[in-house]
Amino acid sequence: AARAGAIFHGDSMKGVFHVLAEAGSADASEVTEQADILAPSLTRMIRSKAERGLIARARDQGDGRRVMLTVAPAGLALLRDVTPEQARIYADIEARFGPDRVAALMDLPDELTRLKV
Repeated sequence: AARAGAIFHGDSMKGVFHVLAEAGSADASEVTEQADILAPSLTRMIRSKAERGLIARARDQGDGRRVMLTVAPAGLALLRDVTPEQARIYADIEARFGPDRVAALMDLPDELTRLKV
C-alpha cells in the first residue's frame, strides 16, 4: 500500500483511475467530467502516470485529433492491489463514525461546490 500511496497521491487520481477502469477508455473531457477534476490537473496527472506506464494514450481511430486514455496493465494491477486496502480503510472509518455521519461527510464537497462563492 505504500507504493500505491505514492502513485495515488489523492482522491483525484484515484477517481481518474476508477473512471478509466470502469469505462475501458475515455477521452480527457469525459474523464474530467466524471472524475470531477480540472483539465490542467488531469493533463499533469496523465503525463506523469503515462511516463510510469500506468496509463496509456492512443489516438481515436475515428477522430485522429482525439486522444483516448486507458489504464495500462501495470495500472490495473495497482488498482487490484489498492482496492481491498481502500475498502478496509473505508469500513474502519464507517465503523468509527457511523454510516450516517460518513454519508453526510461525503456530501459536503458537493455542497461546497454548489455555494458559488
